[in-house]
Amino acid sequence: MSEIGVRARFPFLLLFLMAGCAAQVAPATIEPSDPSSARAAARELLGHLAQGRIEAAAALSNAPERRLEVLREYRAAIGDKAFRRVFAEYLDPANRIVAELAIGRHRLLVWELAGAGGRIAGQYYVEADGRFLMDDRPSEARSQLQRALEDYRKRARQ
Repeated sequence: MSEIGVRARFPFLLLFLMAGCAAQVAPATIEPSDPSSARAAARELLGHLAQGRIEAAAALSNAPERRLEVLREYRAAIGDKAFRRVFAEYLDPANRIVAELAIGRHRLLVWELAGAGGRIAGQYYVEADGRFLMDDRPSEARSQLQRALEDYRKRARQ
């Protein structure tokens, strides 16, 4: 390609790259008392899971059939008692939500699990029809929140 052809395409390439950068939205921090918090939905979901009520938990997902399948497979792999214990762990007062991040309708709850040596875990939610559901569908906002969780984990290890 000639130098003129490269120069002619450079502004379009620059605009394309700038558009990609603009799509990266920094997550906002949600305070616990904020009505747009997903914390109540998380407590409800974890309560169902800690009691082994996977159908009720799956109903709190934006992809309930797939979530039910995943929960059934996980429970079959580790057994009912271990399944309940894993999710009850989140409800232990020693564990806490250390951050809630938001991009539009999407939320990330960042947990510090004391019983797991301070392990950082994340849960994804999305607002739909005035309530929060577990976010089980891929989206750009969820991908950005996944990157934010990885950044949070890196900072916690330092």
